[in-house]
Amino acid sequence: MSDTGLDIFDKTLQSTHIWLDDLKEVHRQDKQSAWHLLTATLRTLRDQLPPDLVAHFGAQLPMLLRGAYYEQYDPANHPNPRRDRASFVNRVEETPTATGTVTEEAVSSVLRVVNQRVDSGMVDKVRNALPDDIRALWPAA
Repeated sequence: MSDTGLDIFDKTLQSTHIWLDDLKEVHRQDKQSAWHLLTATLRTLRDQLPPDLVAHFGAQLPMLLRGAYYEQYDPANHPNPRRDRASFVNRVEETPTATGTVTEEAVSSVLRVVNQRVDSGMVDKVRNALPDDIRALWPAA
């Protein structure tokens, strides 16, 4: 029996829970904190990318995460790059959905999950679009 009555909703909930479970396993946190860290990091990453790459990367995300990723996105104001690691991590921490102190390790944990769940060719394109200092946060696939 379907939880929501709509297979597409059940599928995106299941996919999103898989991402969150992966992050919980890698970073050792509760599901609520994992959600906030995941969405804050994805939005900060989004703001580093040109609009066409934002769209291609977003298409790889489960529907529920995709909605959170695009929340408050304005392509006319992007990319809005943070040129160094510290400002990128600070931006993740300043995101309204983030909770607590965000570390480089936490951001790297999210990017490790992206490596597991997104096509490797897309991961390479997104990583290569980042400044070297920020790219250093993203573990190799």
